[in-house]
Amino acid sequence: MKIWKKLLSVVAMVAVLTGTAFAADYNWTFQTSGAAGDDVYRFLQTWSKWVAEDSKGRINVQVLPADAVVKYTETLDAVGANIIQGDFTDPSYFAGKDPAFSLIGNMVGAWSHPSQLFDMMDNGGGFKIFDDLLATYNVKLLGVACTGVEAFVSKIPIRKVEDLKGVKLRAPQGMVNNVFTAVGATPVNLPGSEVYTSLEKGVIDASDYTVFATNQAQGMNDIARFPIYPGFHSMPTMQVTMNLDTWKALPADLQEVMTKSVKRFATYMVEEHEKLDKAAVAEAKAKGIEVVSWPDSEVAKFRAIAESQWPKWSNSPTAKKWSEAVAAYWKSKKQ
Repeated sequence: MKIWKKLLSVVAMVAVLTGTAFAADYNWTFQTSGAAGDDVYRFLQTWSKWVAEDSKGRINVQVLPADAVVKYTETLDAVGANIIQGDFTDPSYFAGKDPAFSLIGNMVGAWSHPSQLFDMMDNGGGFKIFDDLLATYNVKLLGVACTGVEAFVSKIPIRKVEDLKGVKLRAPQGMVNNVFTAVGATPVNLPGSEVYTSLEKGVIDASDYTVFATNQAQGMNDIARFPIYPGFHSMPTMQVTMNLDTWKALPADLQEVMTKSVKRFATYMVEEHEKLDKAAVAEAKAKGIEVVSWPDSEVAKFRAIAESQWPKWSNSPTAKKWSEAVAAYWKSKKQ
């Protein structure tokens, strides 16, 4: 109990120091899993301004970086207890509570563009499944966002699924590892900090890593000169939530402000990262780097193999619902 009181006092102090305390009808603290210098953190400051403007000053949201109030792995419980009022974070951090959080956080092979995830959330039952799960923790889902599909780092040309056979590639433990094993690759479990040197020394030929712009900025494409973009395998999701009791107490017009602001933010973040990726791709090509793009038919082949692995990770009622909903979504697109 003492630790929660201490955390509440920290939140109050942050509001006072930033001059936001009692400046609006609702003064909230949201915590993100990103660092203060990240692009996403910068985008969230813009989102906070939108909320203030669209609510005509009635809502003020202070967005804080990872670990500012609670550890990044504890925001779900903190939101439920109203220690912080909301979070922007990766659901996978809470996989220990329910494996569904892992599937929602990164359904490997499921998406080749964020618009597909957003469509499934709105029209394929995804929102209700996730919202019902969060409600058991006294948390309300406002929406989801993401930076985009991760590019793929490779020292050798991989132009189709078959080319992955026998390729030594870095993939973390879990579903990513399983899916790449299923396509015939040889996954190696390495931390992200060792990817560059492992590629350089020939320990691996390719790697699951992150979005193209970041790969380019870190020099990955300079040593692995056949990157695959757009990506085909991994698209981490960000949940946007708030305390359920606080949500229920909001008037309908302010509930609408919050949900609309999150949709606007999700679109904005995708567009901004696509701009960064586009510039990075142009820079890479100017250096003579070959940017490989897979045809839709190969992306569909990879998705079909990934889909065969999803049930192995659907070992809770909600995880099973999510896995089946994603599979049904893609089945409906084939009709």
